[in-house]
Amino acid sequence: MATTSSASPPLSALCTPAITIVDQNNASTISTVHQDIIETHIFTRLDGPTLASASCASTHLHALASQENLWTNICHSTWPSTTSSRVRHVISNFHNGPRSFFSDAFPLAIEPVSFGNSSENPTDLPSEIISAVDIYYKKELIFSKVVETETVSAWFKCSPFRVDLLDPKEAVSTRIPNPDKDDTCRYLEEDMELSWIIIDPIGKRAMNLSSQRPVSVHRHWLSGEVQVKFASVVGGGGIGAATELVQCGVVVTCGGSAKGEMHVREVSLQLEDMDGMYLNGKESLVMLTRGMAGKRGRGKKRESERKKEVEEFLERKRERKERKMRREGTLDTLCVAFGVSAFASSLFFLLFR
Repeated sequence: MATTSSASPPLSALCTPAITIVDQNNASTISTVHQDIIETHIFTRLDGPTLASASCASTHLHALASQENLWTNICHSTWPSTTSSRVRHVISNFHNGPRSFFSDAFPLAIEPVSFGNSSENPTDLPSEIISAVDIYYKKELIFSKVVETETVSAWFKCSPFRVDLLDPKEAVSTRIPNPDKDDTCRYLEEDMELSWIIIDPIGKRAMNLSSQRPVSVHRHWLSGEVQVKFASVVGGGGIGAATELVQCGVVVTCGGSAKGEMHVREVSLQLEDMDGMYLNGKESLVMLTRGMAGKRGRGKKRESERKKEVEEFLERKRERKERKMRREGTLDTLCVAFGVSAFASSLFFLLFR
């Protein structure tokens, strides 16, 4: 079995080609600017991908952009849930601290790590996973929570994997309007964003499971509650197996209140294979570990890529179901033919013996 490295992907993975090549005159001009101005008036105004691109422009900017406080502030502003004391402590233990965490959590996980034979499972499974979740509506934070999940008990390994952030009777009030028409679904599809970061505190790896924007929104015909679904697809199972591709689905359920506003009543995560079966704890942990150890893509086009992945997963799932139904139909035909043949043989034997 091949071993995997716990080192985070290089920050250059977030750089754009247009910024990695810098004219020598521009580089010398930038170097004449006092570093305090760059640090306090320029870099503090940049988001993570832009700061990563700027760090690729020259060795001088790379040194200035590698300061931990810059990446700590970016992580906190991008994901408010990372301000919790537990998550901050975990991030500080990453290889390059918050910079490594951002490199793990912001870009897409485009390819699971290879463990030799695809049927083999990684042995270094985390004993605990941390979920850091943030939900926005029209760029305003409406929900943020951190949940720790133990993964070593027999109950966890054998039970269907599900992480719930709210208790059954718990609800979080929001400023989302709840008009008595389908405009609510359209508003949520356009304006709601979600980030769900899974963190392995022992392996010092992280992965964002969300599509950021919803992949589907629909209102329940009876209860009137609106279910907003975010999803991503991870791979790693054997070719042709049901777990060759697995969908990580996050469901946010919103219901109306007496004041006319929407309340968040459910935020949950489950993993589903191509047969439509939900994975148990151990199976889910294997898939998440593969995803966290896999390669990362660039930060651009995150939403469109995730939606494309989900559409491909649903298409593969539909094709797999159709093949299964055809096989079952063929078996049914053979069984009927065998039964008719046996009956005819018995009848022939009784009549002409």
